[in-house]
Amino acid sequence: MTLEILTSDLLSPVRHGFFSRRGGASSGIFAGLNCGYGSSDQTEAVTVNRSRVADAMDVAPEALIGVHQVHSPTVVTVDGPISGEKPQADAVVTATPGLALTILTADCQPVLFADIDANVIGAAHAGWRGALDGVLEATLDAMETLGAKRQNTVAVIGPTISQRAYEVGPEFLDDFVADSPDNLRFFANGNGDRLQFDLPSFGLHKLRQAGVGQAEWTRHCTYSDPDRFYSYRRSTHTKEADYGRLISAIKL
Repeated sequence: MTLEILTSDLLSPVRHGFFSRRGGASSGIFAGLNCGYGSSDQTEAVTVNRSRVADAMDVAPEALIGVHQVHSPTVVTVDGPISGEKPQADAVVTATPGLALTILTADCQPVLFADIDANVIGAAHAGWRGALDGVLEATLDAMETLGAKRQNTVAVIGPTISQRAYEVGPEFLDDFVADSPDNLRFFANGNGDRLQFDLPSFGLHKLRQAGVGQAEWTRHCTYSDPDRFYSYRRSTHTKEADYGRLISAIKL
C-alpha cells in the first residue's frame, strides 16, 4: 500500500505532509506506518517506516529531524542532523534547506509552520499542556529569531483528536480558566460532570492570538478514524497494550 500524505494549500509550495498510518511495514496493533521508536513495535519495522517517510520527503533518513517530546514549551533550533541523544523539547525550527522537521503524535496536535518569504520553517507538538504553556507562541518566537515574520507565517494543525472524542473531567478545566476565563468557550457539556474539550480550536485560538498570518486545522480526527490514524485515547479505551505514532514533516 502506498503512503497517504495529507497536505495543506496554505503551506504550498513548501514540501510537507501529515502522514496517515497507511502504507507502513508494522503489523498487529501497530499495523501501518508507525514511526515511533518509543513504542514497543519492532525496531526494524519502525526503521523501514521512517525510511519510507524520508523517501517521500526527498531526504536521507538521518535528515528526518525530531526531538524527545515531553509536553513542554521548549523549542530547538537546528542547522543540521542531531547527533547523539535527542534534546527534550516539543518544537523544532530551521532556516537550513534539506532538513525535514518532524513531529510524532497520536491525538495531540502536529503543527507545521512556514514563512515562505524568509525560508524559515517549524514543527510543533501541541497537546493540551504544551498548547496551554505556550509551545506555539515559542515556535513563532524562535522562527522570528531566524528572520521570519509572524504576520507572514502560516500554520497548519494536522490530524488531532476532535472535541466530540475528547472527554475530560471538571478538574481539567481549572488550568484553562486560570489562564483565561475566555477559555471556557473551548469546553462543551458532556455526560454528567464530564466536559468535551476542543483542542484544535484552542490551538487555532493560540496561533491567531500570537499574530500568525494564517492558520487552519485539516479537520481530521485521530480518534474517530482507526483505519487512517493512531490514537492514544482510542487504544486506551480498547485496552490495547500500546499504540503507534503518526509522523508529520516539513522541509525547505
